This record gives sequence, structure tokens and C-alpha cells, in this order.
Amino acid sequence: MLEQYRTVYEGGEGEITEKKSRFIATVHPVESEEEALAFLEEMKKKYWDARHNCYVYSIGMNREFTRCSDDGEPSGTAGRPMLDVILGEDIYNVAVVVTRYFGGVLLGTGGLVRAYSKAVQEGLAASKVILKQRGIALKITTDYTGLGKIQYIAGERNIPVLDSEYTDKVVMKLLVPVQDVGSVQKAITEGTNGRAGIEKDQELYYAVIDGKVITFDH
Repeated sequence: MLEQYRTVYEGGEGEITEKKSRFIATVHPVESEEEALAFLEEMKKKYWDARHNCYVYSIGMNREFTRCSDDGEPSGTAGRPMLDVILGEDIYNVAVVVTRYFGGVLLGTGGLVRAYSKAVQEGLAASKVILKQRGIALKITTDYTGLGKIQYIAGERNIPVLDSEYTDKVVMKLLVPVQDVGSVQKAITEGTNGRAGIEKDQELYYAVIDGKVITFDH
């Protein structure tokens, strides 16, 4: 499992014009090859009158399902350059279709490569790309004397507090990046003189989106 990865939270659409040809890039988050192929069919129907609907998708933590197509453009001038942008931006679980309406002027192989690459970049710029991190939810049980120290540790390290429960004791759920779990446990144990109970609750991915912590299964 990746400790963190970039992916598309909300797809978008970007467009460029190159020598009268329109290039429309539509970006969509996908979790399976079936979803990617369904999205591709949807775009082909939407832009049925276009000369080309070139595409790329890359799915899986090891990019198990990665395909690209020139859809009638000269070999290597569309699909591969589109894939190179996705790989260069290090984005996972994404599909992109670039639709071309031919403007009557030939662009040449170099011009096509640049146009398809730029279109994908515009599409990604119009999308919401997030960083998903793998985290462990730590359930901390403490008395009220230890509360301030735990809050200080969480604030200092920018650790999201998922939940807090105040009764005769305090139970807090902290979402800690997986690589920091050991050091956070040590800091809390030392900071509370070993009085805080710490247990691992669950493992999940999370991202900070518009200032809010959103959790994901994967």
C-alpha cells in the first residue's frame, strides 16, 4: 500500500485551441477499469461528431490497469503524451479523454504531442486534485490533566482530531499519518507520564480538502 498518493477528487474540463483545432480535455476519477470504459463511452457519445476522442486511464496502486489510445491520430502523438502527463503529475485512479475538433490545419507530430499534453494539463488544472495519506486512527483515553498535553501534541504536528468524548475521562480519536504513529505514541506516553491509554482503532486514507478532513476506505 502506498503511504500517500495523488488522485482526482472532482473531475473537470479544460480546453485549448491550436491552429483552429479545438482540444477538450475531460478528467474523471475512476476506481475500476469498468468505470473508465463506461466514462470513455459516455464521452464518445457526447462528442460523437468529433474527429478524435483520445484517452488515457491509470488505475490501481501499482497502475495495474493503464491504457492509452491515439484514436486515429498518428501513432504516439496523443495517448502516450497524455499518459506521460498523468505519470509526471503522479496521479492515480484517473481517466482523461481529449476530444479534438479538427480545424483544417495539420499540426505535425510535434504539434500534436504538445497540444494533447497541454490539454491534459488544462483539464487537471480545472479538476480538484488531492493528496490521500494513509493514516491510523489512534484512540487516546486520558484524564483531564493529560488533555492539554495531548491537544498540544496534536496541534504542533497538525494531527486531525476526528472525535472527542468528555465524561469522567476524555476519549479522543486522532488521525495520524502511518509513518508518524510510533513517534506520536512516544510523545503522548512521555507527555502524560504513561497515564494515557493508546490503542489503534482503524486504518484509513484521508485528505484535507478545503480545510476539512475527509476520510476514505482506500
